[in-house]
Amino acid sequence: MTKPDVLIIGSGMGGATLAAALAPSGRNILILERGERLEPSPRDRDATSIFIDGCFRPDEQWLDGNGKPFNPGNYYYAGGNSKFFGAVMLRYRAEDFEPLQHVEGATPGWPFSYDELEPFYQKAEDQYRIRGTLGEDPTEPHHSGSYPFPPVPDEPTIADLRARLAGVGLHPSSLPLGVDIDHWLAHGRTTWDAYPDTCGGKMDAETVSLNEALQHPNVTLQTGSLVRRMVADEAGKIAGVEIDRNGQAETIEAGITVLSAGAVQSAALLLASQDANNPNGLANSSDQVGRNFMNHNTSAVIAIHPLRKNTSVYQKTLMVNDFYLRGGPDDRPMGNIQLLGKITEPILAANTNLPRPLVRWITDRSIDLYAMSEDLPNPESRVTLRDGRIVLDWKQSNFAAHNALVVKLKKLLRQAGYPIVLSRPFDRRTPSHQCGTARMGHDPRTSVVDPFGRSHDHPNLFIADASTLPTSAAVNPALTVAALSLRMADHILQKDFAT
Repeated sequence: MTKPDVLIIGSGMGGATLAAALAPSGRNILILERGERLEPSPRDRDATSIFIDGCFRPDEQWLDGNGKPFNPGNYYYAGGNSKFFGAVMLRYRAEDFEPLQHVEGATPGWPFSYDELEPFYQKAEDQYRIRGTLGEDPTEPHHSGSYPFPPVPDEPTIADLRARLAGVGLHPSSLPLGVDIDHWLAHGRTTWDAYPDTCGGKMDAETVSLNEALQHPNVTLQTGSLVRRMVADEAGKIAGVEIDRNGQAETIEAGITVLSAGAVQSAALLLASQDANNPNGLANSSDQVGRNFMNHNTSAVIAIHPLRKNTSVYQKTLMVNDFYLRGGPDDRPMGNIQLLGKITEPILAANTNLPRPLVRWITDRSIDLYAMSEDLPNPESRVTLRDGRIVLDWKQSNFAAHNALVVKLKKLLRQAGYPIVLSRPFDRRTPSHQCGTARMGHDPRTSVVDPFGRSHDHPNLFIADASTLPTSAAVNPALTVAALSLRMADHILQKDFAT
């Protein structure tokens, strides 16, 4: 095999976006993916197969902080978790980049401002063909351009919900979405939220960036390649990556290595790569690898009117940010509210022990919302390894703000004309935007990578995924990961790092 100039481990939102941005440079790029490409099958739109049988979930067990095994619900396919995402492509708010006081603590801020990332947000929105509109959301940060496509239209029940929310003083706004709604529905009349994309209807990492990168003859995707460890030489450079490819051991050398396996797996791989010169793992002279794990505090909130059925198919077009920066205890931030994809009978049945006739009655009438609040960084909330097995000890924080958000939302929904409002928090089996385990910063003593994602310890190692995020904010991170990868690509090309 020819030694690649750039080796990218993982083909999710970070790795695929970076590959597409670097591809026109002519550099020889190899993308390693442990999984395979998703192929169309009858299970793609079968809610029972997806939500009850768990047919797409890997047979994988991590340990929690008490040593109890659990299935984390991550996915390993070309395109990564984005193949199943809800296609929400939201910018962090400008305030998220600054230190911000919350109910249970303060965020540290980022090593650069929103304005530094804004041009790359704009580029990412164009690349992922986002559908949205400006001027509805009071927390919307400055945009240097407009969305490339108008928003996905509300279905009649959701248009009525929008009017009802406005009637109780809120500012409902359209969700920025990476989905071609007509193409998606032509392949099955379901929501896309948590459904696999095998038709190209979602603007996920594979559909957009990976496929774009592979149009270039200098880019290769190698599936079925599980990376076991990375090897650093005496000078600190990454000298090789050891992989298991379909049961065969291989070592690949590259000029630049980019780790893009996701917040948990990237940290685990760095920890597993320890050696005599790096006894705590690679990129870990700061002892920060694996620390500051964050995972949004989230709840499903279901609003029901007994006499009104919800005829929506996809539903997920609306959000409310009135309480994103204020409104909680001591007027602190509470978080984001957005619609879930339509919960159907098999989905609810998979998450409750209610009788099926009652489940059917609820889902025929429910409008399904998602309350999301920021989880604050905590160095004791961390990823470690125990006999080679991933241990995720999540120290959930800021839940008082989340509870306040759910209480506030339920009260407003009742005022808006929904007499029955139910709520239930999501548990750790649902990966709610995992991030933070290899945080970026200027100081090598307190961070893992610099503000461009380059390792402080290893000059030819970059990290391009949500692990570098200093804070979780309270919005979906996919667009921020894409924007950071575009910024990283620009930096690599401008500095012309030796490969």
